[in-house]
Amino acid sequence: MWTRLACGATDRVIFDWAQEGGWIVVTFDEDFADARMFPVGSHAGVIRLRVWPTTIEATAEGLRRVFALVTDEDLPGSLVIVDDQRIRVRRAIRHG
Repeated sequence: MWTRLACGATDRVIFDWAQEGGWIVVTFDEDFADARMFPVGSHAGVIRLRVWPTTIEATAEGLRRVFALVTDEDLPGSLVIVDDQRIRVRRAIRHG
């Protein structure tokens, strides 16, 4: 079920809301890439878009590349940083 967050919600409110639903955060906000605030492995996944210009077309292309290159198994708990040239994945440490 979709719930609207209040405009101007803090990063923590957005993060907690996404975790309650088990959803991946897709954002342009660089704060979500800060491992001190949102440690890798502590969430359902974060995709940080660093595409320029921030048009619908550039955003869609960045996400297309993520979903073509990052497996469904690697996304949960990982931080994925997408720019115009590459994709970096910081994976959660898995035990067992």
